[in-house]
Amino acid sequence: MDPSRPATSATRSLQPIPLSEGILECPGEWTLHHRARLTDARIAWRLVGPPEAPLVCALGGIWSDRHLYDPEQPGRGCWPEIVGPGRVLDPAHLCILSLDYLGGAGDSSGPRAGQPFPSISTYDQADALARVLDHLQRASLRAIVGGSYGGMVALAFAERYPERVSALCTISAADHAHPMAVAWHSIQRHIVRFALQSGRSEEGLSLARAVALALYRSPEEFAARFPSVAQIEDARFVFPVERYLFAQDPQRLQPYRAESFLCLSESLDLHHLEASRICVPTTAVAAREDQLVPLSDVRALVARMPSAQLREISSIHGHDAYLREPAQLREPIASAVGSAP
Repeated sequence: MDPSRPATSATRSLQPIPLSEGILECPGEWTLHHRARLTDARIAWRLVGPPEAPLVCALGGIWSDRHLYDPEQPGRGCWPEIVGPGRVLDPAHLCILSLDYLGGAGDSSGPRAGQPFPSISTYDQADALARVLDHLQRASLRAIVGGSYGGMVALAFAERYPERVSALCTISAADHAHPMAVAWHSIQRHIVRFALQSGRSEEGLSLARAVALALYRSPEEFAARFPSVAQIEDARFVFPVERYLFAQDPQRLQPYRAESFLCLSESLDLHHLEASRICVPTTAVAAREDQLVPLSDVRALVARMPSAQLREISSIHGHDAYLREPAQLREPIASAVGSAP
């Protein structure tokens, strides 16, 4: 190839995508939103894409980490349907920032077995993002795209740091946790705590994931996918939906700590902010079939925000629409990211 000739889109696609990551050390005490203190915190971050491109932060659910897209293993990662080459958040054209959540199972500060760890708020995650931006010497973001818990964090960031982000796209997220969601999350946490006390944390997490799968998806999807006829296995009846709920997830890149699940599940339910204070232009996407974040809650959120629009979608995947509906999410995300100055 003649180096004097400008690169075409075809040649650019063959070039490696820039990637940088690190762990920001935060020495001293950090007073958290719920007044507890975190000492010598660590925040793991990742940038994928050209440094000169518009900076967009992508945030997934509580099971996710900073590896939303893996350039070495396309299709892997926590949000591969949204982040990656040819996806709506394309690292060939955008510089995409992602984080390991405080309290999560990644490399940011989080709970360890037998050690106390403070309660974490979505505002604390927002503060962590602001600290990373300071560390990277970036004044602001073109947009934050957040799904589920990530959408909650995006809202908290926009309320606390309105001058540091130009637009939001939140998916399956509201300004507070619905009481029914809190009820199911509480059952999950009781299961995991009981399993920890019994020395069977992995089994507890498996049960918690099964509860999540049953709630995140819709009755319509289960009716379409799973016949009610059971088969005998190991001298007992096993239903097709049961096999699905307890199947191993090959996409998980590392084990998830039970203590991290407890921390971030609690953070989901503690989430509460004042929507009327969020002036950042926001596109809020809601699935009509979402059982955890009902459409009525997202409608109420948008009604209280000074500059927000609602995009309703229909998805048999329910709450998991933020993971499973890239075709329906492309236009709302692209519109939010592209409308930012």
